Amino acid sequence: MVRSELIARLTAQNPHLHEKDCEAIVSAILGRIEEALVAGDRVEIRGFGAFSRKTMRARQGRNPKTGESVPVTEKKALHFKPGKEMRQRLNPGLPDALPELRRAG
Repeated sequence: MVRSELIARLTAQNPHLHEKDCEAIVSAILGRIEEALVAGDRVEIRGFGAFSRKTMRARQGRNPKTGESVPVTEKKALHFKPGKEMRQRLNPGLPDALPELRRAG
């Protein structure tokens, strides 16, 4: 689903709202999530999951064409961890893993 499809579905489910209103709502929510992640905060949406920022350390990489070693600088990456309810909806019928198994994975 892309942003425009999300806005269209919200508009269809809420006929009392104009499409521009739904677009503003989606933009406000996504903008606030983005601001929090840029600031280094964790964003948790109960029942859905949590977004966080991870730091990928600097390392030596390889140019795949030449095989030459090249430095890769430190960078930030987005990490998403689905919540328990989301995992259960994605995998209906599967038991939730035991706590000992979760730590190992």
